Amino acid sequence: MPQIPTWYAGLVKPAFNPPNWIFAPVWTALYALMALAVFRILRLPVGTPGRRRALLVYHLQLLFNIGWSFAFFGANSPLAGLIVILPLLLMIAATIAAFRPLDRLASNLFWPYLAWVAFATLLNASIWWLNR
Repeated sequence: MPQIPTWYAGLVKPAFNPPNWIFAPVWTALYALMALAVFRILRLPVGTPGRRRALLVYHLQLLFNIGWSFAFFGANSPLAGLIVILPLLLMIAATIAAFRPLDRLASNLFWPYLAWVAFATLLNASIWWLNR
């Protein structure tokens, strides 16, 4: 992202802000876990009760995930990022709940993602607060 060495570098960040290099490996691992989880749901027979809803919730959370980057970095707005990340947290929890009756492992694979996004929410809120 071109905003990282420019706009983002100029923001005041909290003391618990991780170094920039940590984000790529963490997100790579999280996307791998999400891919495995949704693969496990996709391989269920099409008529499985709850499968369609689980995939809908999964894709909605993915839209919020993508939307956060546009809101925070694209709009250069920690406030817009905060507005997007809060429903993202809820959608991740809804995905966990929707996957659980279908495949417990698929559901559990989302817990690290929820934990990271909860941390990212705190980080996003702190950046907004420090730079308002």
